[in-house]
Amino acid sequence: MSYSDWKDKTAEFKIVDVRGVQGNFFQGLKKQAMEIQEGEGMEIIQSFEPIPLYEVMEGLGFERYTEKRAEGEYHVFFYRVKVKKEEKDIPMRPAALTNMPLIDEKLGNIAVNFWDLTWSDENRYLPYEMRLLLSLTNAVGAGRMRQATRELVKSYIHGLDSRALDDVFELLVWNQGIGNFSSEIGPSTLFQAYKTIKNMEKQGKERGEICGTLKEKFGEKNPEVRV
Repeated sequence: MSYSDWKDKTAEFKIVDVRGVQGNFFQGLKKQAMEIQEGEGMEIIQSFEPIPLYEVMEGLGFERYTEKRAEGEYHVFFYRVKVKKEEKDIPMRPAALTNMPLIDEKLGNIAVNFWDLTWSDENRYLPYEMRLLLSLTNAVGAGRMRQATRELVKSYIHGLDSRALDDVFELLVWNQGIGNFSSEIGPSTLFQAYKTIKNMEKQGKERGEICGTLKEKFGEKNPEVRV
């Protein structure tokens, strides 16, 4: 279907205005979206184009149409053409982007489009998992363990073999030294997440169970991980 097939129904859509909402509102929107029936829709109003939300809604069976009605005012109409479960597990949406419009609305648009270019653009050459690992190691080098933990969790849930993480941590020991690794990385939430993966694999746990544990222990509820 296309927007022209359902545009006459948009006046009946549930309206959700998230302008100025701080923190991770994606889960709340997803919950509301899952309650919408086929042939119904919702209208999201945001101060920047909510690109990170598009893939989530598509996975739930929604089509979309976006209007920019004014500077700092985007209306996105989501119409459910099919009721289905989310096809892709997309943990840890970039909730920190919602802080940017509070500083400046144009900055909000720049930030979300830069995120989309970096992580979603089809012209990127390196595989997604490789870019996550590069982002992880860059974050460790900059002392941003919060970001590094998020990248590790995302990479494993996305399907990365834990042996790749073995290589990453071995290289961190080599490049930063045993002393630094012992005092800074070893006690970190990043390494706790890694140990959780390795220990559960040794116990013969299924990957789905490991991913569930990672989400629970090292997801947005963890104060050392959330943004």
